[in-house]
Amino acid sequence: MKVKKAIIPAAGLGTRVLPASKAVPKEMLNIVDKPAIQYIVEEAVASGIEDILIITNRGKGVIEDHFDHAFELESNLKNSANKQDILEQCNKIANLANVYFLRQKETKGLGHAVLCARNFVGNEPFAVLYGDDVIISDNPATKQLCEAYEKYGCGAVGVKEVSRQAITKYCTLDVSPLEDNIMKCHNLIEKPSPEEIMSLYAILGRVVLPPEIFDIIAKTEPDKKSGEVNLTVPMVELAKQGKLNAVEYEGIRYDMGDKLGIMQANCEVALKHSEIGEDFKNYIKELAKTL
Repeated sequence: MKVKKAIIPAAGLGTRVLPASKAVPKEMLNIVDKPAIQYIVEEAVASGIEDILIITNRGKGVIEDHFDHAFELESNLKNSANKQDILEQCNKIANLANVYFLRQKETKGLGHAVLCARNFVGNEPFAVLYGDDVIISDNPATKQLCEAYEKYGCGAVGVKEVSRQAITKYCTLDVSPLEDNIMKCHNLIEKPSPEEIMSLYAILGRVVLPPEIFDIIAKTEPDKKSGEVNLTVPMVELAKQGKLNAVEYEGIRYDMGDKLGIMQANCEVALKHSEIGEDFKNYIKELAKTL
């Protein structure tokens, strides 16, 4: 079955990038001239996704505004002969896909956020694009996972190798080769201790899941320490049933919930930007001489 629906959880508090996220959702922090969440929505659309549900919470209405028409702005742009390109860009944002919004009334973890989307998804496979993670790639990362799902009929998690120090902040996977960049996932451990590390592959930002995951999430107990419902626990059950693959996707992932990640994204995207790329490259060269 083709994957046509996607969920973007964007209800996090953004505590790692305070005070920037105090009044502006971290998902709306710019990478050059577009907010992070626009890159994520554009990736979903480029992957063949038709319906997108963005999970928000209180104080994030500006995300909804971004994907709506701004009639006063658009009217002013229409009357400016030299701003038609900008008008076209603004109109394109409002017509990218069927974008819906749902509030997660309590911040109770990624698993809970996904469960909130059950009625939206129905009995279909679906993609989850984490709101913290922007992935830049010629071949969209979500598309790579969707193709793996459609080929094998199993859930697919997007992974990258990370350092031994970093793996303890993410999760570790027990995997075996399947074909090319696709592996069978047998188990995973969230935030492992050094003794629990099974590999240096970690899930970074993208998963495609079968609808049966909802029943598993509904039975999952909240974590005793955080009170949150993790998505990792239900995925472990899928893995142990032989229904989960790992895809080492092509692309560069930027953590937009991290100050360094935001700066890396802006710098690297700016260097390739059609309008400012050359000027920015020259600026970086001159700046480097002073370091």
